[in-house]
Amino acid sequence: MNSGITIFAQLIHYLSHYDFQQCVQRYNGERKVQSFSCWDQFLCMAFAQLTHRESLRDIEACLRAAHPKLYHMGFRSQVSRNTLANANAVRPWQLWADFAQSLIAQTRGLYAHEDFGVDLAGAAYALDSSTIDLCLALFPWASFRKRKGAVKMHTLLDLRGNIPSIVIVTTGKVHDVNVLEELPLEVGAFYIMDRGYLDFARLYLIHSARAFFLTRAKHNSQLRRLYSQAADKSSGVLCDQIVVCKIRRSAQGYPERLRRIAYRDPESGKRFVFLTNNLTLPALSIARLYKCRWQVELFFKWIKQHLRIKKFFGTSANAVKTQIWIAITMYVLVALIKKRLNLERSLYTILQILSVTLFEKTPLLQALSQEIVKEQDDEQCKQLVLFD
Repeated sequence: MNSGITIFAQLIHYLSHYDFQQCVQRYNGERKVQSFSCWDQFLCMAFAQLTHRESLRDIEACLRAAHPKLYHMGFRSQVSRNTLANANAVRPWQLWADFAQSLIAQTRGLYAHEDFGVDLAGAAYALDSSTIDLCLALFPWASFRKRKGAVKMHTLLDLRGNIPSIVIVTTGKVHDVNVLEELPLEVGAFYIMDRGYLDFARLYLIHSARAFFLTRAKHNSQLRRLYSQAADKSSGVLCDQIVVCKIRRSAQGYPERLRRIAYRDPESGKRFVFLTNNLTLPALSIARLYKCRWQVELFFKWIKQHLRIKKFFGTSANAVKTQIWIAITMYVLVALIKKRLNLERSLYTILQILSVTLFEKTPLLQALSQEIVKEQDDEQCKQLVLFD
C-alpha cells in the first residue's frame, strides 16, 4: 500500500495539513516568505527531533546528504542552517503551540476510555512542572537565579494515555502555583498535584468550577477537624477526616470544608496526608489516585531523555518555545500512531525504530510491528551431515 513512500512521509501523513495551514494563517506565519515555508521549517525540526540531531549544522548536513529523497518526504525548499535559524527566531511560537493543541485534541479522543488503574468516571489530570537549565549568558531573558537561567514546562497531563493536555512554558522564576490561575477547568475532573501547589485561595478556584483537586498537606498546615469518618486501617488508611482551615487568611481563601486523609503505604512504609475537596470517593481510591501523579514525572523524564529539549538550536525565547512545542508534537504523534496502528510496542521502542528507518521505503505498520527474529546458536542448529 505504501510501496515507494519513505517512512518519514508516511509518518507526516498522520498530521492534518489543513489544521497546519489554519494555524499559519492565524498568526501570519509566512509573511514576506519567499521560499522556506513554515511547513519546510516544521519538517526540518521534526526530522531533528526524530533522529536526535544536535545542532543546525547537523540538521543541514544530514538532510543535504539525502537531497534526492527530500521532495518525496515533503520538503519543497533547500535546507540551510541560517534560514532555519532565522525562521525559528522570527516565526511566532504560538503557531506551533496551536498546531500541537489540535493534534493533542485528536489524540486524547483516541485514549478517552483508556484505563489508568483507578475506577474513575471523569477525567483525571496530573499537574507539575519541570525545569530546563540554561546558560544565563546565552539566554539572558530566561531569568531564574542570580547566575543561572532556566525555563519551566508547566504541564497538565491527561492520565488516560499520558497525553499532555496543557503546556505552559515560562521562565524559571515563575512559581508553580501561579499556573493554577491559567488552567481551563473541566467540571467533574480531578486535578492531582504535589504540595508545592497548596494555596487555598487558588485551590478554591478549582472548587468553584465544580472540579476536584487532590494534593498533599504541608507539615505546618493548620486545619481544624470537624468530624471523622470510618476508615479501614487494614488497607493502609489511618484516618479520614472532614476539616476546615484554622488560620483566618486561609479560611478567607477557602471557606468550604476539606477532606484530610492519612495513609501509610504498605510497600514503603511512608505516611502521606492528602487534602481534597471530594467528600464521597473512597479513601483508598484517593490514595491510589495520588499515586498516579507519578506519571507526569515519567513524562518529563521520557521527553528529556528521548527528544531534544535540553539543547536548543537558537537562543531567543521564540526559538526555545518553538523547539519545545515541536518536540511535544512529535511525542503526541508517536502516541497517536501507537493507538491508530494498535501497536504493542512502547513509545520508546517506536521512537528508536523511527530514528533509524526514516529514509526507508517500508510500510510503516510493517516496520513498527514486525517481530525480532532471534538467531539460533550454532550448537542448536540442526545441520544435516553431508559426509559420513
